[in-house]
Amino acid sequence: MGHMCVNLLRYILITSFIVDSFEPITTTAFFGAGACYLGNKLYKILYETCDETWINFNSSNLELALDSKLFGQHVASHVLLKTVTGYMRNPNPKKPLVLSLHGWTGTGKNFVSQLIAESIYHNGMNSGFVHLFTATAHFPHQKHLETYKEQLQMWVKGNVTKCPRSMFIFDEMDKMQAGLIDSIKPYLDYYENLDGVSYRQAIFIFLSNAGGEKIAEVALKFWNEGRDREEIKLKDLEMAVTLSVFNNKQSGFWHASLIDKNLVDVYVPFLPLELKHVVQCGLAEMAARQLDMDRDVVEQMAKDLNYFPKEERVFATQGCKVISSRLDYYI
Repeated sequence: MGHMCVNLLRYILITSFIVDSFEPITTTAFFGAGACYLGNKLYKILYETCDETWINFNSSNLELALDSKLFGQHVASHVLLKTVTGYMRNPNPKKPLVLSLHGWTGTGKNFVSQLIAESIYHNGMNSGFVHLFTATAHFPHQKHLETYKEQLQMWVKGNVTKCPRSMFIFDEMDKMQAGLIDSIKPYLDYYENLDGVSYRQAIFIFLSNAGGEKIAEVALKFWNEGRDREEIKLKDLEMAVTLSVFNNKQSGFWHASLIDKNLVDVYVPFLPLELKHVVQCGLAEMAARQLDMDRDVVEQMAKDLNYFPKEERVFATQGCKVISSRLDYYI
């Protein structure tokens, strides 16, 4: 065991170009005293490991990010903060955390997934323990459905075996092959372990445009009634979204057993964005690029986007999706 630790430490030092800085006598003493401890310590600093060194949930950071970076999504912010925080603070969850995010493009679903990853993993979306699947890129052909199912099962099992606190993000669920996602249904269920592997610390996030129409209908109803957008609650949206997704033949959730068996912990609705939210996105983009803030430019860009209903121009049809590219033109 001692030789293994010394060899590990030598390897780390050599690959990190540190060995040359040690004198021969110093090196001998260095390897002779506490080599195993130092080797493990150094390894954890240089290489991502599945422990608190690289995985450490920060609820305050998530709350701050949601409050300051996500615009127009009071329902999603509140639900996600409470759900993720409650799950991460539970030392013995009964099942993996399963979130399903719904809404039109450009409303913040992908962005929120990034914020959650950054609040848990030191490397955020670049962590080796965060896995992103996109329907059109990873599962494009119906004829390969059975192969995709086997590959997906193996990928999830292999990575959770490697690190129980793994995160899996499935984008474009509305374009996913029907039946594919049910192949991992056992991993989302209330099992203590399957074939010796526990999935209870894993996180699964599904992103979908499905249900966006129903969410927009509710938001428009509140607007027509002269009610505040902030009056919209999760209960006003969740059931309509669930039924819409489950019965949509174009959705990867169509008649999915993981919905039927209530394995999704929460359906998170993302409201369509208004002009003021698009302006906020534009200003945030300018700040991120370290550009001089010019509200007039951003407001003009926002006004030139498409909105619906056509006459009232209440909600942006593309949300903040095109802000980055459009801003280049106006600047």
